Amino acid sequence: MLRQLADGACRVGDLAAPCAMSLAAASKHIRVLEAAGLVAREIRGRTHLCRLAPGPLASAHAWIGFYERLWIGRLGILEDLLRQELPQTPPPGETS
Repeated sequence: MLRQLADGACRVGDLAAPCAMSLAAASKHIRVLEAAGLVAREIRGRTHLCRLAPGPLASAHAWIGFYERLWIGRLGILEDLLRQELPQTPPPGETS
């Protein structure tokens, strides 16, 4: 649903259709997304229009990015250490 909403606002029925779920189930799912601050719902008469609320996603993206950079750096250091400590042996099946 979040992926669909990234393309623009959708009605609840439009969000439910690709997921093969009832309107009631989709609405319940959307309420959870609203409670998490990920989705905003606008009611126009009988139509419920949902929009992505990008703020929390941007915060999550920043948090993930921080740890991605941290672990990439640490894995690079680990790789360097392993290359220094392992004897240089030819791959299996190769003779020197």
